[in-house]
Amino acid sequence: MFSDNSEELAQNKLLLLYILKETNYNFTKNQLTEFILEKNYMNFFSIQQYLSELIDSDFIELVDNDNEQHYNLLEKGNIALDYFVSKIPEKIKKDLEAEFQSQKIKQKKETQVLSEHYKRDDGQYVVNLKLVENGDTLFSLYLNVASEKQAEMIGHSWKEKTDFIYSETIKLLIE
Repeated sequence: MFSDNSEELAQNKLLLLYILKETNYNFTKNQLTEFILEKNYMNFFSIQQYLSELIDSDFIELVDNDNEQHYNLLEKGNIALDYFVSKIPEKIKKDLEAEFQSQKIKQKKETQVLSEHYKRDDGQYVVNLKLVENGDTLFSLYLNVASEKQAEMIGHSWKEKTDFIYSETIKLLIE
């Protein structure tokens, strides 16, 4: 309906399958649409048409996850992609590889700064702040606080100001 020809239609559907397979990010409909529009790979209406057709053909599905619906590549879609991946231009695959690598680095950085809290039997809360690099814990600090709100505030501050808190703590300890 919105496609110029059947080869372009197939290529665009393969591109959607490729993005869902190669990224380790769970896209919602809006996120996937925005990602493709930013890359200028296809227009809004084509994206919606192709996603709907891929769902109807059992190549992908929408799965409920954390009160949101995310796309999941099904076996049929994976097989089709493996068979026809050469139809996707190399330039696009290289651009996407670079983008996905950037996402992985960003996700890795986000997971390196951790904050957890739990309630003790006496009603107080324990907060654990961690800085992890390549699986090794560089910094871990346990704090007892009076309320869950304080625990959450400390966790938020830790995530927002990790570099400052870590460097100042080290400086205080070695002076």
